[in-house]
Amino acid sequence: MSNDVIGLEVFAERMKAPGSKTVVFTGAGMSTDSGLPDFRSKGGVWSKVDPMELATATAMRSNYDMFHEFYSQRIKRMKEAAPNEGHKILADWESMGLVSCIITQNIDGLHEEAGSKTIYELHGSVGKVRCMECGGAATQADFIARTPCARCGGRLRPGVVLFEEGLPSDALDMSWQVSEESSVFIVLGSSLQVSPANQMPVIAKRAGALLAICNRDITQMDYMADYRTSEGIIDFLRALDSKIK
Repeated sequence: MSNDVIGLEVFAERMKAPGSKTVVFTGAGMSTDSGLPDFRSKGGVWSKVDPMELATATAMRSNYDMFHEFYSQRIKRMKEAAPNEGHKILADWESMGLVSCIITQNIDGLHEEAGSKTIYELHGSVGKVRCMECGGAATQADFIARTPCARCGGRLRPGVVLFEEGLPSDALDMSWQVSEESSVFIVLGSSLQVSPANQMPVIAKRAGALLAICNRDITQMDYMADYRTSEGIIDFLRALDSKIK
């Protein structure tokens, strides 16, 4: 089901126009077709556990055993997942010069695995592990095995942004910049509930970009969209790809 103010052919023409910059913003819904659950929908990650008990900086330090078990299981599940057709379409568009970059709230690394090059990871990545104390780099296998930091002997953590922590400044600054410079801004699989990232489509729209939102549930930014659909992300990307090619 879609509610479009303008058709996808207009998006396709804007994306192909000389000098056009298309920015894609992805949330957890982007990876559900890879077998990874989202967060806020029925059956999502946060419907089974309390994020304030497991995914906070406080939990990491005060209840490391529970924190470690939760993230060990998430890492194992994400390592088993593979990029879906949607990830591959986006990587293909970037290789064709039709997508400038991807801003993602996801920590699964599937955009990179699919071949996308310019990715701003607002919430970090489970693929990066570091020491809680000295910041020294380690591996996922080290974290899962609870191997102490080779540098200082400290405990390890995944390189994700926890509740109570700020977003990485480099990724955030670049995301603001590309949003303001975008000609087309496409939201895929995000509920747009998390601030400040949910303001990026607002900035893009105010700067004159065409805005498309593809998300199963309604978002608070739907009223701004030039194209809004609740169909599957892969179906949406296939439809837009057919207009591009």
